[in-house]
Amino acid sequence: MDSADSFHAGVSYGASVRVMVVDDHPMWRDSVARDLTEAGYEVVATASDGAQALRVFGAARPDVVVLDLQLPDMTGVEVTSALRAVDPAVRVLVLSASGEQQDVLDAVKAGAAGYLLKSAARQELLDAVRRTAEGDAVFTPGLAALVLGEFRRMAAAPGAVGGGPDVPTLTERETEVLRMVATGLSYKQIATRLVLSHRTVQNHVQNTLGKLQLHNRVELVRYAIEHGLTEDPD
Repeated sequence: MDSADSFHAGVSYGASVRVMVVDDHPMWRDSVARDLTEAGYEVVATASDGAQALRVFGAARPDVVVLDLQLPDMTGVEVTSALRAVDPAVRVLVLSASGEQQDVLDAVKAGAAGYLLKSAARQELLDAVRRTAEGDAVFTPGLAALVLGEFRRMAAAPGAVGGGPDVPTLTERETEVLRMVATGLSYKQIATRLVLSHRTVQNHVQNTLGKLQLHNRVELVRYAIEHGLTEDPD
């Protein structure tokens, strides 16, 4: 992380958020863990490879897993899939040196909630972990559009599952928030547009996830696109 990015001492950025850091480079892993700890996050475990991450995950029970894609024994995509098999609600934030399109899409399809490049500034990482813990989908600028475009391509492909725009189990407000989530807006942006509090937007998203039996915002975006909810209702 860029040491030039200062953090205000005394501010508890990630109070009560439990994080596991998985990276095979000791200096990088320790640096990320240190930055998170100094910002108020509780780093409950670190791991140097996929096997170790899977061994400690059950006991550590982190809210967020910060995961490198390039590990010596497994890929980050494989680790993400394995973690989600243990706990479908786990929130994985990929932190990788690769910005290759296929790496991003593979990680998201495996269930990653976000994808951040290692070139990100320190505060950008701190923000990303907090937002991931809150259920937001976090991507390095430019990658969110890539993911949305791929989901739309998948939904339009022959044989894709679709159900039309009718979602009878959602309230009008929940559907409105879902449409905005599916366009890539953050919770803060949605709150501003709808003149709601950030917490109210979070509650609507959590209620929607529960009703649709989905686990994270990425799955919610895919659902919205497959059901035509990114189209203008008028």
